[in-house]
Amino acid sequence: MPATGTIPVTLAVVDPSERHNGTGLVRHDSPLDEAKIDADAAKIVRRLERSGFQAYLVGGCVRDLLLGSRPKDFDIATSARPEDVRSLFRNCRIIGRRFRLAHVVFGSKIIEVATFRRSPQTEAPVDPVESDGTGDDDAELAVDEDLLIRSDNVFGEAHEDALRRDFTINALFYDLDRRQVLDWCGGMGDIQRRTIHTIGDPTVRFREDPVRILRAVKFAARLDLGIAPDVYDAMVMNREELAKAARPRLSEEILRLLRGGAAHRSMFLLWEVGAMAMLLPELSTFLDDDEASPGASKRFWKRIDVLDQRTKAGPVDDLVYWTTLLYEPMAEALAGSKDPAATLTDFLEPIVARIALPRRAADGIRRIVGLLPKLAKGLVDGKLSRLGRADVALQALDVLEIDFTARGKSTVNVDKLRREIAPAAEAARAEGRANRSRRGGRSRSR
Repeated sequence: MPATGTIPVTLAVVDPSERHNGTGLVRHDSPLDEAKIDADAAKIVRRLERSGFQAYLVGGCVRDLLLGSRPKDFDIATSARPEDVRSLFRNCRIIGRRFRLAHVVFGSKIIEVATFRRSPQTEAPVDPVESDGTGDDDAELAVDEDLLIRSDNVFGEAHEDALRRDFTINALFYDLDRRQVLDWCGGMGDIQRRTIHTIGDPTVRFREDPVRILRAVKFAARLDLGIAPDVYDAMVMNREELAKAARPRLSEEILRLLRGGAAHRSMFLLWEVGAMAMLLPELSTFLDDDEASPGASKRFWKRIDVLDQRTKAGPVDDLVYWTTLLYEPMAEALAGSKDPAATLTDFLEPIVARIALPRRAADGIRRIVGLLPKLAKGLVDGKLSRLGRADVALQALDVLEIDFTARGKSTVNVDKLRREIAPAAEAARAEGRANRSRRGGRSRSR
């Protein structure tokens, strides 16, 4: 039996073509490239459907396939409760204390299966098992007088699930068997126009969850989309709302902007709408005042271009992203400093407080910056063996290579030197991990 307060699951047989009648649904006959659809995700959808539930591919994977991109992952929305999903898949685990989600595991791959939800503004029974914030990017969202969403734990119907999402292009469902795109929000037209629109008033949507401003930047940059004028204006007007967002979400979203291979446009949009001034005023002020260091902002953008090239070529360590992003304003702060370590701490501590930059990351950045002059000298005289004992040596060499490339300096010896220091650097990293593990073990035993 369903828990008290939940919406009972209905398994009555309904002609799928008559599902969602009266909900404003528009069906588009737009078959997606089946070769690009994850076979395991398709298997989950079809088993749920055969078991009497509604199930669709949803969100980013549908958007990306329609735009001609290959999705990074595939999510599923369904009328089935998490326990129903677990009963159908032995390789399923349920996560979350407040809003439960089903993860179906295939080796190292996880496919997320979420029960349809509705906006918390709509009166409806609330599931008694509450969410711990695990789930999609709109999860972790009761609404207070400031509109900020603090929980989003209400089960609902398919059309309500679509309408609670952030942008129209993310609210499209795909019916695998009928090969139709289900559209309640006009998202298909925005896909064709390659334009970002919010679902509903953009000011309300950004005040409900300010991190949506960063998500708009991410989609615009990564997918090469335009931003509708009213959405752009609302991003500018509501940028100060970012101060209300959960700080760890801010640091993670900044990393996502850097990891997507479109960091240049991401950072430019972030700066242009004024969001950078809220999150990283150190960097924003540096870019605003090019007269203080002529050519420095040009070097910054060149450095970010090189970072994008590296990202497209293969994995990049998060420390490399953070250090490269902050390199120019840090270098400016260090100019003439008699105590570089203290100067770097003074520079990084406000960032740690403002966006929850992990302290381990801040410490890594400090050590990389301290290592860069020695590495640069080592590139000239070839004496790098001792430097390889630092557990951030390889990341520091990556940062230095990006710096040299951005400045038009030769990097011909970098790969050779990377191979030379790699064994010692990897050994140092392994020792560091072991030490942290031992410290953690002692802490737990107490």
